[in-house]
Amino acid sequence: MQTDHDESPEQPGEPDSGTADGASEPEPAPHPEPATPPAAPDSAPEPQPRPRTRFRKLKIASAVIAGLLALTIGGGVWWLNTSLHASYPKTSGTLRVPGLTAQVEVDRDAQGVPQVYASSSHDLFFAQGYVQAQDRFWQMDVYRHITAGRLAEMFGSSQVDTDKFIRTMGWRTVAEQEYSTLNADTKAYLTAYSAGVNAYLKDHKGSKASVEYAVLGLQTDYSPYEWTPVDSVAWLKALAWDLRDNMQSEIDRALASQKLTKDQVDQLFPPYPSDHPTIVHQGTVTNGAFDQNASSSDVTNALPADAAPALASLSHAVSTLPDTLQPHTDGVGSNSWVVSGALTSTGKPLLANDPHLAPQLPSIWYQMGLHCTTLNADCPFDVTGFTMPGTPGVVIGHTPTIAWGFTNGTEDVTDLVLEKVSGDSYEYNGHQLPLTTHQETIKVAGGKPITLTIRATNQGPLVSDTDKDLRSAGNGYAVALRWTALHPSNTADALFEVDRATDWTSFRAAAKDFAVPSQNMIYADTSGNIGYQTPGQIPIRKAGDGSWPVPGWTDQYEWSGYIPFDELPHVLNPSEGFIATANNPIIGSQYPYTLSKDFDYGYRANEITKRLQASTAAGKKIDADGMRAIQSDTRNEFASVLVPYLTRLPPSSSQQTKDGRALLENWDYTVTDKSPAAAYFYEIWKYICKDAFSAKLPTSVEVDGGDQWFAAATTLLPDATSFWWNGNRDTLLAKAMDEASKDLTSNQGSNAKLWEWGTMHKLKPTNQTLGTGGPFFVKWLVNGDPVSVSGGSAVVDATSFDITKGFTVDEVPSMRMLVDLSNLDASTWINLTGASGHVDDAHYLDQLPLWRTFRTLPWAYSRAAVQAAAKDTLLLTP
Repeated sequence: MQTDHDESPEQPGEPDSGTADGASEPEPAPHPEPATPPAAPDSAPEPQPRPRTRFRKLKIASAVIAGLLALTIGGGVWWLNTSLHASYPKTSGTLRVPGLTAQVEVDRDAQGVPQVYASSSHDLFFAQGYVQAQDRFWQMDVYRHITAGRLAEMFGSSQVDTDKFIRTMGWRTVAEQEYSTLNADTKAYLTAYSAGVNAYLKDHKGSKASVEYAVLGLQTDYSPYEWTPVDSVAWLKALAWDLRDNMQSEIDRALASQKLTKDQVDQLFPPYPSDHPTIVHQGTVTNGAFDQNASSSDVTNALPADAAPALASLSHAVSTLPDTLQPHTDGVGSNSWVVSGALTSTGKPLLANDPHLAPQLPSIWYQMGLHCTTLNADCPFDVTGFTMPGTPGVVIGHTPTIAWGFTNGTEDVTDLVLEKVSGDSYEYNGHQLPLTTHQETIKVAGGKPITLTIRATNQGPLVSDTDKDLRSAGNGYAVALRWTALHPSNTADALFEVDRATDWTSFRAAAKDFAVPSQNMIYADTSGNIGYQTPGQIPIRKAGDGSWPVPGWTDQYEWSGYIPFDELPHVLNPSEGFIATANNPIIGSQYPYTLSKDFDYGYRANEITKRLQASTAAGKKIDADGMRAIQSDTRNEFASVLVPYLTRLPPSSSQQTKDGRALLENWDYTVTDKSPAAAYFYEIWKYICKDAFSAKLPTSVEVDGGDQWFAAATTLLPDATSFWWNGNRDTLLAKAMDEASKDLTSNQGSNAKLWEWGTMHKLKPTNQTLGTGGPFFVKWLVNGDPVSVSGGSAVVDATSFDITKGFTVDEVPSMRMLVDLSNLDASTWINLTGASGHVDDAHYLDQLPLWRTFRTLPWAYSRAAVQAAAKDTLLLTP
């Protein structure tokens, strides 16, 4: 996130005893051995990420610091030392925090992960707010500015366009409406959480809250304001936006149709492969309910040519949003699977989950346990897992009796609606109706306020309006967004309901309230049951299937309602003995409703399913190590399709191409960071995408090289004279091989055996605010060092990238977890970065080296296990 300006222990409220010790080095925790394949014998050792000890180098860099920050050398060192350490949290001793009703205990393990123990729900969520703010308040503050469309207040005019887009959609307004509809318990939990955050803020201003405020204070007079329950609710809108599915596919189809025939567009969006699995394998709706044992008119609008600029405007606006708000690549989403105890070595279920999101520093997830010291009606929580900073409760995890996970269901819950706009009115069913308009003021740090006029039709806000120049170029057309998340729902209720669920029935009751985003929910319990539920508000369309923008000047394409919850697909204890979800189609054509036309193409789902089937076919019981090994799977199924076409080509005159071809001939199609063949394969694929697809499409249609393009190429490769191959497939492929070997020789040397995928495929831990747009030294301070990673798009280890921009990772398994229902203390987890959001804290990036090598950490749950793992104990008192 760019700004307009380029280039001490925590002070508790009323301390009784103890010192801040967050900066101490943690003791290493035991963890399973990595499941990653061994490095090639002739490979050099992989350098580890630089330890977070940047301040220790300040004496060397003091002159640079002084110059960049306009301070004296000595003053710069003192200022940075003070600012860095001032916000480190107090993690041991006793701390008086007014607002609590009784003492709360916070135990932190060697990675700084907190487990909170309280005697009431109020104190539990109050403490959650306080502790999350201790570690992550800067991140929480930025999140609420995103959802309110107020980033420019912090970062200046560079964020005005983002604010305009978010304000146009009205996330904050919807969140305010949503809060008013929540049940009394949920409001009480949100209010207690907010009180805990504000108790922290009371005594933590500027650098005492986070070093980023000290840096920002050199440029603006921004100061955080009080946290409110609506701040928490609003983040659910950002999450829903990140997990929306096919909006870009709608735009791409429509814009591609300006240069291509309908048949050619369809070739770029082929049907789901028949040999890839669905999630639910049988069942349909009978008598108004889904029965897992039962058996059982597309829109192809030609886009009006004059409407193209309005869609291009929307595509541009979406592409410039912060990384936090946009999925970058097809072929990623999330993985989850659950295995019945009948197939496991423990006799109880095992459940795995790894959601795929844009990498963030700090991570979008915050590991935490929330425990009532005595379970009763007033305090029914004993839950642990992954939380989101700024949101109370646990999003993914387990209770004493159940575990659950999420993947994106990829259900189509958005429609782009083309509107015929004339002045202040729009056409609808033969009549001119007045546009709904209102104005909002965007405050800009270092600049003058900006007045934004927001227009809407009966279909939704005109999201193509956000750029004034593009708005005037709309040729009488505009684009409205119809989206389930723009209507109030009870998703916040669902988060707390699942946190206190005890069985399949109460789990499904919670899922019924989980409206937005639509997800896949997998389930396991200590009684041995496994299950799956599709939740969410999924629209029923009068006409069309949601794959193309639809005309708004008629009511023909409106929504007639939502699929009733009881008719949504779900399954309990399927005969296969396992359930796998990876954003693939939920169910087959026997299902009477259209869920989406743009599911993931199932490469990850197919690999997971094959791995599970292979174990059961061999009569082997699946254990925890086997589940973790699947999470580290890097086999690229599409490579097994493309490579035979490459190795059958006539030999090239280039020695480097011959050497590269030899790599492919002996390749097992795994894309580990040390693999020379993977490096060559992806370079070849880059040139195929460029010459076969990008060259024939409008520049606004991005060929990211993910699963859609794998599937398209798979269907097109048998036709050697296809339009997409410029009439000669083999010539295009041979050229791609020569260009790829030339690039690799230039970048990694002439010895093909020393090429490495990880040299070009790196993860750059980047602070999403000052780490992207601050002065050089600030970016050096807040960002981590790039690390080589295995994996890629449309493989189980989904470290994806946009091939038009290179191979830098832009989507990752944001965490990995494995829940063992036979012994919850035997479960394991890992976060992408670390518990802390404070630069140079010992826990800022301490989990990344483990994550990168597929290792996980012990996940203590029982009181005894938590106490045994505790390295710090903090008592919060009233």
